[in-house]
Amino acid sequence: MADGFGQLRGVFQVGRAHDIRLFFPGSGRALARRRRTIARARLTIDLGAVVANWRELDAASGPEVETAAVLKADGYGLGAGPVGRALAGAGAQSFFVALAEEGAALRDTLGPGPAIFVFAGLMAGDAKLCQRFQLTPCLNSVAQMNDFIHQCDGLPCAVQVDSGMHRLGLEPAELGSVAHLMPRLAPRLVISHLACADEPGHPQNERQRAAFVALAARVPGARRSLGATGGVLLGPAFHFDMTRPGVGLYGGLPFAGARPVVTLSLPVVQVREVAPGEAVGYGATWVAAGPSRIATVAAGYADGLLRALGGHGMKLWAGNAACPVVGRVSMDLITVDVTGLREVPDALEVLNGVQGVDALAAAAGTIGYEILTGLGARYERVYLGNPQQSGSSA
Repeated sequence: MADGFGQLRGVFQVGRAHDIRLFFPGSGRALARRRRTIARARLTIDLGAVVANWRELDAASGPEVETAAVLKADGYGLGAGPVGRALAGAGAQSFFVALAEEGAALRDTLGPGPAIFVFAGLMAGDAKLCQRFQLTPCLNSVAQMNDFIHQCDGLPCAVQVDSGMHRLGLEPAELGSVAHLMPRLAPRLVISHLACADEPGHPQNERQRAAFVALAARVPGARRSLGATGGVLLGPAFHFDMTRPGVGLYGGLPFAGARPVVTLSLPVVQVREVAPGEAVGYGATWVAAGPSRIATVAAGYADGLLRALGGHGMKLWAGNAACPVVGRVSMDLITVDVTGLREVPDALEVLNGVQGVDALAAAAGTIGYEILTGLGARYERVYLGNPQQSGSSA
């Protein structure tokens, strides 16, 4: 067996899989085809970490403040069912989703008891879902309030007010026009949302807090909720009666102290040697400067690993060793420079305790929310931390 690229090295062990090396006539170069021991990309979700993050955010507010949990977009892409069961088991009593359909699915999972609030309020066709699945819509317009009275009278509701984000919620003049409806609606909760909570020094935060105090006073008898993850971290003045963390539960900023929740392992399909001057991937955007060993892994932009990640500093990891992505991210495949590894493992990690969702997002010029919610359906999903409630799912 000889050293150096372009020379015969024979069959060698990579992780637990043997490489079958095929030689091109007259070249001495080899193409390594993997006998994979990991058949699919694997997304491991640590429910124990989700619970730990919820408990830490809960401890950040006083005992009189309830800490809810936001499970919209299928639990930020990680599975509203398993995540919801784990958090309910840890003591969470209120949950928020975006749509009534999400609330219905969550009610099927959690059963009666926990409150499930719907951010979108009462949309067309939602009345039956709210009645059947005991959902609490967050009414955000005069029209929704009137629809609720005619279609859901007697059910619980919440009211969403616009404290300055100008996205959803009743503005001050609208709130004044429906004052006569408040005794009949009897909202259990009044909510609003901060636009700049991830920037603690932004003056918009205090402007919205003050506006929310004034607006909430016009919804008598209702508990108050303003802060999501960022609002929790802004301190007690933003906590009111309920906080509702979302992305922080799943390991994302602005909760810098969150425990990592996801590990994403991508199986190595093939390892090949690339000579100086040869290009890799679509568009020939990466050209080897020297003898290189390139691993091709089975995942791509169809799995939520954005095409924009190619050529912008994205790395995959073999333990603590960083391996740069080279060439463009394809629909189903990514090519990685593993020249510096003594042995190439069966799989390389793109999300782990070293590179979290926000670091990956930064390489794509986006935010961790988009990475999490875009994680695709082709991953094998493995849940840790609550085996009696979730286990593994494909």
